[in-house]
Amino acid sequence: MTIVLRTASAKEIHLLYAQLPEFDVRHSLLDIEMQLHNHSHRLLLTEVDGCPAGFVSGYALSDTLFHCWLGGVVPGFRRRGLARLLWAELEQWARMQGYRKISVNTRNRFQGMLLFLITNHYQLTRLDVRDKEEENLIWLTKSL
Repeated sequence: MTIVLRTASAKEIHLLYAQLPEFDVRHSLLDIEMQLHNHSHRLLLTEVDGCPAGFVSGYALSDTLFHCWLGGVVPGFRRRGLARLLWAELEQWARMQGYRKISVNTRNRFQGMLLFLITNHYQLTRLDVRDKEEENLIWLTKSL
């Protein structure tokens, strides 16, 4: 198995994002481009044997805070350490750019992501309560 980690385009991110079954609300390619516009940003993609398998994207909220926005691994490529590889690279890049913290938010129903973040030393910083508990938005931050 050959794994390659590289910078991606918004179009590549959008194509992978469309393959993630967990997301009910879908951002268009234009939504993604507009979210990144006028922000310092980073888009990373991992390939397994030449096939796009996962991604992580984010943008600067300030000179010291970087926000991870969209990310995921296509179902057929999960449980291979790809998310860990992507996040480690993103954190290293953010540290080298001078960011002091990384923030991320996820929903209560994404238990795998919550466990991943907590295991990787992200701390709960805010909870936005929704009508359905599984839709609560959980904000986490990690000092770099």
